[in-house]
Amino acid sequence: MRFDRAWLALVVMAAPALAQDSKEQARQLAGEPVAGAQTLRLVDIPKATGKPIALFDGRTLTGWTPWLGYADPAITYRASPGDTPIGVGRDTSSDFAVRQVDGAPAIWVKGETWGSLVHRADLRDYHLRLQFKWGDKTWAPRKDQPRNNGLLYHSHGVPGEVFGTWRPSAEFEIMRGSTGMIVAVGGKIRGHTDVAFDPSLIAPHLRYRVGGRQIDIVNGTPTWNVEAATDAERPIGQWNTLDLYVVGDRAVHVVNGVPVAEVRDLATIAANGSRQPLTHGHVQLQSEGAETWFRAIAVEPIKTLPRIVVAK
Repeated sequence: MRFDRAWLALVVMAAPALAQDSKEQARQLAGEPVAGAQTLRLVDIPKATGKPIALFDGRTLTGWTPWLGYADPAITYRASPGDTPIGVGRDTSSDFAVRQVDGAPAIWVKGETWGSLVHRADLRDYHLRLQFKWGDKTWAPRKDQPRNNGLLYHSHGVPGEVFGTWRPSAEFEIMRGSTGMIVAVGGKIRGHTDVAFDPSLIAPHLRYRVGGRQIDIVNGTPTWNVEAATDAERPIGQWNTLDLYVVGDRAVHVVNGVPVAEVRDLATIAANGSRQPLTHGHVQLQSEGAETWFRAIAVEPIKTLPRIVVAK
């Protein structure tokens, strides 16, 4: 869920001066571009402190609650008060189902109507692992854009609180070219990470970097998301393994064994402006314009986080 990627792309094409302004903002935040990408590795990988728990039983969607946004996803970010999301107002078996693929059961997400599957477990201090791969179908309004989905964690609040479609949360982005990106889902979510200015990206031109400058991730601002350190996703049609490590208000994103991002100080902002640590919540599997398969979804308890280091 990179909320306004399409809008930003149009703005960049239509208004080069505005695009340059966004790059100047990124330069002021993160400094001059750095030379060369980092090769990152994961160390001090924690041992589980208990038995793994399957979030997908391989037969049914037991434990998962569906929610659908608007019948026309194109209005998601500009819906008026009179527009009403579908929610649970229709049979969702044609949106989410358990089907066989590659000889094994998986959760099938059609992607045509935006929304999510929310798991009932309120999770904290865990290592979550799942596998995903893209299906064949993509749908308007993102039919011609990079395939897009997401693993949302520390989800809370009410269904549809964010754009009538999702719950407030932190996001482990699942998107071609950007899997592992950090996104704040909802205007009340905050988090810190370290970045470098990368002018090759669309706005906000910020990429995760060990030893980079700290920024505050805030939706609706020039720091509304941070790109993954590298694109570690496999070609379309192949399965990818995602590892999400979460302890307290910190998280580490890993794609196919490659650490790509770290976020800390996750928090919610109350009406009075106070910052409350965000340390637990539900996970959501998104539906956002692309057919997607998920399988082998399990969590195990942990007490410490792995560290991301630069390989020598």
